[in-house]
Amino acid sequence: MKKNLDFLGRSGITLRRRMRSTTTWGRLASVLVIICSVNIAIAQENRLAPQQPNTSEIYQKIKKLGFLGSALYLAAHPDDENTRLISWLANDKQARTAYLSLTRGDGGQNLIGPELREQLGMIRSQELLEARNLDGGNQFFTRANDFGYSKHPDETLEIWNEEEVLKDVVRIIRKFKPDVIINRFNHRTAGTTHGHHTSSAMLGMEAYDLADDSAFLPEVESYKPERIFFNTSWWFYGSRDAFAKADKTNLLEIEAGSYYLAKGLSNNEIAALSRSQHKSQGFGSSGSRDRQTEYLEYLKGSFPEDKSDIFSGINTTWTRVKGGSPIQTQLNQIIADYDFKKPTKSLNQLAKLHNAISKLDDGHWKDIKIKELEELMLDITGFYAQASVRETYTTGGEHLQVNLETTNRSDEKLQIEITKSDNLQLTTNSFKIPAYQGVNTQATLTIPEDAPYSTPYYLEKEGSMGMYKVDDPELIGLPEDKAAFQVPITVTVAGIEIKKMLPIIHKSTDPVRGEVLEPLHIVPALSVKVEEPVYIFQSGESKKVNLVVKAFADVQNISPSIKLPASWDPGMRTMQVFDMKKGEQRSFTFTVTAPSNQSEGTLEASINANGKTYNKEVIQISYDHIPDQQLVRDATAKIVNPNLTNNATTIAYINGAGDAIPAALEAMGSTVFTYDPANVPADLSKYDVIVTGIRAYNVAEQDMTNLQSRLADFVRNGGTLVQQYNTSRGLNDVAMGPLEISLSRKRTTDENATITFLNPEHPVLNYPNKITQADFEGWVQERGLYFPEAWDEGFTPILGMADAGEEMTRGSLLVAPYGKGHVVYTGLSFFRELPAGVAGAYRLFANIINLDTQKELKTESDARD
Repeated sequence: MKKNLDFLGRSGITLRRRMRSTTTWGRLASVLVIICSVNIAIAQENRLAPQQPNTSEIYQKIKKLGFLGSALYLAAHPDDENTRLISWLANDKQARTAYLSLTRGDGGQNLIGPELREQLGMIRSQELLEARNLDGGNQFFTRANDFGYSKHPDETLEIWNEEEVLKDVVRIIRKFKPDVIINRFNHRTAGTTHGHHTSSAMLGMEAYDLADDSAFLPEVESYKPERIFFNTSWWFYGSRDAFAKADKTNLLEIEAGSYYLAKGLSNNEIAALSRSQHKSQGFGSSGSRDRQTEYLEYLKGSFPEDKSDIFSGINTTWTRVKGGSPIQTQLNQIIADYDFKKPTKSLNQLAKLHNAISKLDDGHWKDIKIKELEELMLDITGFYAQASVRETYTTGGEHLQVNLETTNRSDEKLQIEITKSDNLQLTTNSFKIPAYQGVNTQATLTIPEDAPYSTPYYLEKEGSMGMYKVDDPELIGLPEDKAAFQVPITVTVAGIEIKKMLPIIHKSTDPVRGEVLEPLHIVPALSVKVEEPVYIFQSGESKKVNLVVKAFADVQNISPSIKLPASWDPGMRTMQVFDMKKGEQRSFTFTVTAPSNQSEGTLEASINANGKTYNKEVIQISYDHIPDQQLVRDATAKIVNPNLTNNATTIAYINGAGDAIPAALEAMGSTVFTYDPANVPADLSKYDVIVTGIRAYNVAEQDMTNLQSRLADFVRNGGTLVQQYNTSRGLNDVAMGPLEISLSRKRTTDENATITFLNPEHPVLNYPNKITQADFEGWVQERGLYFPEAWDEGFTPILGMADAGEEMTRGSLLVAPYGKGHVVYTGLSFFRELPAGVAGAYRLFANIINLDTQKELKTESDARD
């Protein structure tokens, strides 16, 4: 179900505004989780839904007040984390638990939609927050950018800026103060796995030592973790047999298959629910319900006295806090007196406990437990508070009506105080909520004229290939910034004043989803978007460039304009003046003419209105399983004249996991028809070329298998079949195209790796465009991935390449005549290069789709069945 939205967001070349993907993975229904530990009692699919623990969970929360221990799990990417261990730590041990993902996963693929790079990182960051909402952990990130697959930590740490990422890890350790750190990966196996993985473990080891070094990052108080482990398994030993024979002297065995009666779920089930939040990566998990053993290899620090307990030998009681011994005594009495039928009986005892903890000197555990205790007291009363508006977005200078809903679902009386602020005008700032009643009040929110637009804090400024740029050190480590506008309230329960910040959110009711809660986004009065991120021109060619302008407020005297490099002709630089109403969207067309020579540059779009300049594009990302996200960025496009020729007129594109290749092919002058694998038309004869999208066989194996005979006939009759990369996972026995190919995990991650022309006279390197080494300059992120390691003898390998110190691969581009046509398999990363406007990639892809526009190649002497 898509939302009824009239604004088109952009990812790559495509123009899409999506609620849910139309790919196979995207059709998976959202799971309505009804569990006790995370009460999702309404149709809202994401963590903004209100959560109220039941009486058994309240009891567990009281018990958790007595455990003063914490653990930090550390790895490289979203979905690297072991959700079983995180859930076990948070729910079985009741430890304060967090996952530190060094990156946000920008370099991955997306199985639910077209978003890649920073927009994919936004999605995956939110998926991690959804996962932690289910398994009970906290979430942190560094400024490291997932730039794509890396074979060695030397490369990774050079691109990341090792010193800065290390500072981030140390900063997070010092602020979170874990007793135990757990590396997901082995720090001793450089070059044998993903460089990001090994780097995360190496940085974890180094940060463990530096966290206690006051000379390193002196602005953050030093802290010494107690011990560090490596979360190993049989997989790291190569086989189960090898692991069974291994020396386990330094290994802890943790039974993590606990069943939680209060939740009605096993630890494995919670972990599976958490794991399944990584929907963009297709990581849905059914889990298991039996025993599950986790292994932790001791690396440094004190060795546990009990090898079945990760915290053994660490004081995790109130006695670790000066003057804390009486606290545990009080808590034990509260636990003993707890009435499951009437939890409010514990409020007076909890209020006395609050007073006792407040008198302690220790800042760290005192602050943590006070916060836990205050949340617990509100939980006992069933207190509900929400500040919402009807608007989904707002602009500077607007006035919004805020509805403040408060409900007391207990026999206690609650006193509410709302703190006044310059931006919030209240109808009342003090009221009582009687037992089992609710009070609604209104306020007016004034948006400052200079209010910053809603965009991820780490994307506000342009970073480097390996690092985000974040100027405010207080933001480093946080998954996201706080809501732009919040209502500060104070709730008095049993004499204790509890302060809360209520984020002002958008609330609506959907006839299918029910109550829907989303963030309130701040937007510019005008959003301007260049319709395509990349424009491909022929020499001297003129093309229409559309600017899509969306008004988020009433704006008068609008004049669109564009700015081009000196050698490009914009025709008319500015247009006549218009007025636009809020919600209105209009397109403005400029005619741009390319120079006669190969050239590229940046087109900058802007809107002038009443003395103000608007030059930002608003991109909105919406999926049911995460809160709506917004990115505000410069309104620009790349303009490229690659000086290419393309004679392929009609192309059928069979969708895979999602990419922007169809729009790139249209930019080259071809007419493109896109189909899902299950809906490919019976008659393929009208097409010159058929191209399969990335990972098409992975996401639609049966449908693609059903197409094989028709694709073979198409090629046999003179067409060109171009197959883009698939992963080897699960495809060992699946035929891809009419000729046999065996995939591997080989890839070339260095985007600047040297290219060898294995068959320099082959037409694919010469017609209709002469390919030279210059065409492999300026590639982004990588050369290619999942290259075949074996293939039918009819294929000719075209290109050789390798990362430093490795043997040359020959399977990145394979071409074979078949019947009257050609079969092509390529692992080159065209899905990255074409959206990035890499001229040489366009020229090479043009040659691939023009293999059968050369009549001399369509002879029986070249044919092969």
